[in-house]
Amino acid sequence: MSTAIVSPQEQRSSTERFQNSRDTSGVSDRTLDNHRASRGETNGDEKRGDGGESGDQAEVEGEGEEEEGPPRPVGFFDKRLNKVRLQVFGLWARTTLILAVFILAVLSMYWAVLYHVEANLPALVIYVVDFDGQLEPYTGVKPLIGPMITQETQAMVDSPIPHLGYGTLPPSSFDFDPTQVRQAVYDQQAWAAIVVNANATALLQQAVEQGNSSYDPIGACQVIWVEARDQDTYYDYILPELNSLQTEITSKFGQMWTSMVLANDSIPRTTLAKVPQALSPAIGFSQFSLRPFNPPVMTPAVTIGLIYLIIIAFFSFTFFLPIHMKLIAPQGHPPLKFWQLILWRLCATILAYFFMSLAYSLISLAFMIPFNNAAVADTSVGNNPNPYGKGTFVVYWMINFVGMNALGLACENVAMIIGQPWTAFWLIFWVITNVSTSFYALELSPRFYYWGYAWPLHNIVEASRSTLFDLHSRIGLNFGVLFAWAAINISFFPFCCWFMRWKTQREKKKNA
Repeated sequence: MSTAIVSPQEQRSSTERFQNSRDTSGVSDRTLDNHRASRGETNGDEKRGDGGESGDQAEVEGEGEEEEGPPRPVGFFDKRLNKVRLQVFGLWARTTLILAVFILAVLSMYWAVLYHVEANLPALVIYVVDFDGQLEPYTGVKPLIGPMITQETQAMVDSPIPHLGYGTLPPSSFDFDPTQVRQAVYDQQAWAAIVVNANATALLQQAVEQGNSSYDPIGACQVIWVEARDQDTYYDYILPELNSLQTEITSKFGQMWTSMVLANDSIPRTTLAKVPQALSPAIGFSQFSLRPFNPPVMTPAVTIGLIYLIIIAFFSFTFFLPIHMKLIAPQGHPPLKFWQLILWRLCATILAYFFMSLAYSLISLAFMIPFNNAAVADTSVGNNPNPYGKGTFVVYWMINFVGMNALGLACENVAMIIGQPWTAFWLIFWVITNVSTSFYALELSPRFYYWGYAWPLHNIVEASRSTLFDLHSRIGLNFGVLFAWAAINISFFPFCCWFMRWKTQREKKKNA
């Protein structure tokens, strides 16, 4: 066997390679051990994560939910609500007090308008005019009917019980013309008139003496009124008393007259048998309503329906304001100049009233309220005559249009000044003050309410009645009052707009 001879250099080189190999193997072993240890710790952590890390995570999430979620509701008497509960009690008490004071102050105005009706009944003037035996050819007849009626009405005036304002006037006050009495009632100088015809006693005596079977007792006297002026006042106060008075007069005169006739032996009983009506009732009263109130659908047009004119004008503010505000909200466009916004709002509001009042007026036309009847003489009985012929509807529409301006622009201004929720108070106040002075005769109200003659709805009602029924017209005065209301509110409109802007900006700064 031969032995290889290795040089010293080769031996050293081999030794170094072996040493390096061991070193490298040691590093690899240590690296592998470290890697295995790392994996072992990770696996352990993962195993613990099911019961440890996941639990910690759930605990953290639970704490986050407790901090960020809504607070749990508590009972009303929880101690944490002490402060806010006292605040709520205080606000509730203050609001209730304000509402109670408002109810007492404002609603009382509606009750009080009829508080002194009985004491003010004499303000409902009733003319009593005795033409009996005052005109030719009846001046030679001793009057019996006329003097008795005037005595009875004077006795009513002297009695302590509540009564109408009877006033006896001589025929000379009317130029001895019964037609002039009708004209005075039509012109609203009196609410009604009792007229004793010039031939009243003469025809009655002639009937019993000659046996005139055509004699009609109701031809002796007349009662004249204008129902459409205020149908409620007539049926509640005037006509019941007048009917009672007529019954009493007829009864008393019938007894007196029958005794006189039967005591006169010169009148044959056969003659009296021909005219029993000349003995009982002997006299009566013809009833003449120069302007009857009909058809019934007229009622909302001149009374309760006009309340909705106020309400529509009031709520139009809340409908249109958000639309107008788009012009000054810079959403992809520059805001409109403020003075031009004011001008736009005013013009748009008035134009809206123009069309809304047309819609309101068309309701009356749709339900067949007459708008094209011919006019009649003032002293004649007319059933829905229209003073403006076919133009009556346009006049009626303009009354509602100008009236809506008078009512609505006031609501606009007040809403901008006081804001929510106080505008509800204003609406109630505005409705009550207008209704109480428009739907009831101010003559029967305490003098405190005489400011109602200048209130918008009173003039709307008066103008509407004169237009729909051809009543005595003060439409020039009515339009003048309504235009004055509109002009005053237009003059205040820019200042109210400025105030609302100032108030809005101040609230924004306070909340910033």
